[in-house]
Amino acid sequence: MKNVSVIGIGRLGICFSLTLEKCGYDVLGVDVNEEYVKSINNKTLTSDEQGVEDLLQKSDNFRATTNMEEALNHSDILYVVVATPSLENGRYDHSQVDGVVEKLLSYGEQPGKHFVICCTTMPGYCDTVSERMSDLGYTVSYNPEFIAQGTVLRDQASPDMVLIGEGSKEAGEVIQGMYEEMTINTPRIHRMTRTEAEITKIGLNCFLTTKISYANMVGDIVLRAGGDPSVVLSAIGDDTRVGNKYLGYGYGYGGPCFPRDNRALAIFAKDLEVDALISLASDESNDKHLQYQLDYYEQNNDKSKQICFDTVTYKPESTMIVESQQLAYAVGLARRGFDVLVRERESVIDEIKSIYGDLLKYEAR
Repeated sequence: MKNVSVIGIGRLGICFSLTLEKCGYDVLGVDVNEEYVKSINNKTLTSDEQGVEDLLQKSDNFRATTNMEEALNHSDILYVVVATPSLENGRYDHSQVDGVVEKLLSYGEQPGKHFVICCTTMPGYCDTVSERMSDLGYTVSYNPEFIAQGTVLRDQASPDMVLIGEGSKEAGEVIQGMYEEMTINTPRIHRMTRTEAEITKIGLNCFLTTKISYANMVGDIVLRAGGDPSVVLSAIGDDTRVGNKYLGYGYGYGGPCFPRDNRALAIFAKDLEVDALISLASDESNDKHLQYQLDYYEQNNDKSKQICFDTVTYKPESTMIVESQQLAYAVGLARRGFDVLVRERESVIDEIKSIYGDLLKYEAR
């Protein structure tokens, strides 16, 4: 049985760990929260991520610890899956990854160890980590995931493609081999430098934001002209050069990845004295689309009628409201004097109430 250690077993890390365990790996996860670790080892963990509780109950070779050295001794390959939230300046905060690196470096030389960063990072960051770790025998690679909250396990098992910014040919072979075992489809494997992979990760998401913004822009034009946006966009999408994915008319893009990746690419481009005009325009178009939606609804509807939203999270399967366009739309209508009812899960309602109070009406579902 092959061993692997996963440092950071929150929403994404635990899914990655359980997917590997299901494929025959002996997985040791690391987390700083002792109670969380206990809930995993006791199999009492509750999770709103689909399939996690079931896989945890069925697992025989996944356990958790707070001891980093134990994880280091457990395996020659260490994945780090910690958060890299956005800073106020739009760059990613790498402090949690830096903390892991500092801890590992304190244990001295580790020849032959593969350190794999799975978090979204600013291009060039992984090279700086490699400069710090290579003298102690580590290879440093970058292997981001393309998943969506609420369908993480499914997305990990059936990715469209796998992106590997390899620290060495050997490291690339190891990572590729793991994906060949853990995926149920046959994704295309793209191996490249770390920086190329970092740019690819955020560049791909930025392309999707551009496509969403374009679709909503065309839809707004069609609606103003008295037509049906879905008819026009369906025809545009049937051209194979365009495609129908992400070409629907509706809410703008939001959530924990798209908006911040758009901003990060523009910032990195500026560092290189390149103007990422499309990324900046996509953000501006996304904001204007929301205002157009609000204006259109206000001009065509009676404020005496209650508006009901059955979900306001950024995706129906998720409980996250970060930069949710659905929630922004509901809040915008309420601020314009509409009677807005939000039907949501209690945990989501509590989070919304902490921000917007009684601006909205609520009903648990």
